[in-house]
Amino acid sequence: MSSDLTEKEMALIRQGIKEKYVRVAQTGSGGCFQYPTGAEGMRLQGYPLDLVKDFPKTILDSFCGVGNPFSLGPIREGEVVLDIGCGAGVDTLMAARMVGPKGRVVGLDVTEEMIQRAGANLSLVPSLNNVSFQVGETESLPFPDKEFDVIISNGVFNLTLNKAKALKETYRVLKPGGRLLLADMVLVAELPQERAGNVENWYQ
Repeated sequence: MSSDLTEKEMALIRQGIKEKYVRVAQTGSGGCFQYPTGAEGMRLQGYPLDLVKDFPKTILDSFCGVGNPFSLGPIREGEVVLDIGCGAGVDTLMAARMVGPKGRVVGLDVTEEMIQRAGANLSLVPSLNNVSFQVGETESLPFPDKEFDVIISNGVFNLTLNKAKALKETYRVLKPGGRLLLADMVLVAELPQERAGNVENWYQ
C-alpha cells in the first residue's frame, strides 16, 4: 500500500520504475534484473516452450517475468485476455496462441517504450492478428466492466503503489467467473533497517 509514502516519494517511485523499464525496452533485460531472463528464464519458470518454439530469438530475449502465470490455470480457445504490465509482450503473445483466432488478447503497460517494443515483437509473428497493445495504468484500467475472461500479470503488482485500487480495478474488468493468473514477488521477511525506508527498493 502507499499510505505511509509521501507524495514526493510516490512520484520518485513512479519515475524510477518508468526510467528502469524505458532502459529495459531500449537495451534489453540483460543486467537489469537479479534473476534469469530471456529463454533461460522461461525454461526455469516451466513455461510451455512448445508454444514459442518458432518465435524469433529477439522475442524470447525480451522476457523478464518473475514467474509463470500460465502454470496457475488454463487459458481456453476463444477467450478474451488482458495482460497487465505486459512489458515487451512475451506473455501476451503466448496467450494469443492459447486463445486462437477466435479469441483476443490485450497487452497493457505504463511505459510507452515498452508498448513500442511489444509492437515490434508482434510484428515478428505476423500470424497473430488477435493482439493489441496500449498504454495504461494498473490502478485505472481503461476498459469497460466485465470485459475479460482471464487477466494475467507477471511481476507488476509488486511495483503498484495502491495495490487495493489495482485489485479492485482488476476485478471490475473481469467477467463473472473470470480468472486472475498472477505471478509476482512477495516480501516474506523484514527488510534490514538500513534498507527498509529506501524508495529505490521499489524498482531495483
